[in-house]
Amino acid sequence: MAYERLADIYDRLMRNAPYDKWLHYTEQILQTRNIQYIADLGCGTGEITLRLAQLYPHVIGVDYATDMLANAEHKSRATSGSIQWICQDLRALKGITGLDAAVSFCDVINYITTEEELLRTFQNIYDALNSKGVFLFDVHALPFVTDHYVHETFADVTEDASYIWFCLPGDHTGEMFHELTFFSKNDVGDYVRFDEVHHQRTFSVDFYKKLLLQAGFQNINMYGDFSIKVNSVTKNTARIFFSAEKGDR
Repeated sequence: MAYERLADIYDRLMRNAPYDKWLHYTEQILQTRNIQYIADLGCGTGEITLRLAQLYPHVIGVDYATDMLANAEHKSRATSGSIQWICQDLRALKGITGLDAAVSFCDVINYITTEEELLRTFQNIYDALNSKGVFLFDVHALPFVTDHYVHETFADVTEDASYIWFCLPGDHTGEMFHELTFFSKNDVGDYVRFDEVHHQRTFSVDFYKKLLLQAGFQNINMYGDFSIKVNSVTKNTARIFFSAEKGDR
């Protein structure tokens, strides 16, 4: 399972992640709505969840990686927001209802790699939302994956953690396997190596729209790279954002 050992150094490696941009995007898209209950789906170590709790009264953080969720819960003890932490796989999401909004950022949806599982996930999220509830998520843009990820190698080095990342193509367009080797400094100053493989797949904009409609969503809009301007996706967009409203099936 991905993120088993990565959880301990995830925040250090993601120190420059644009969490505040995700929060700003969410706040702008939802600003005309009365949001009381919101869920962060695939919350990881809770960086976005904790920020949501500063804006909305009732927040739920959901993730299937127990170590990541444990780190999130630990960090939340120092905050005053109301956060409920739930360990679940989005593909089998159940027992969560009454949401005014749900978000799933940092390419969480790209970890759902088959049409059947993606449709089921959208249906699960639809069921968790109130009438007219909003689902916000982002994915890697398909051309960006093809041109800037597959067959590429990435690396990062810090004082106490580093990684080497090989991105290999899968059998399907938009599919990729991230082969990651990490070196983490332990308590006695030695560097410990561990390896993880992450599997992702992205689809075309039209494909995501089709599945959202099948799940019952309506008023589907797309945005490019944190823009809040509708239909701002271009050929150079790296990350595509979607907003979708729960309709009547």
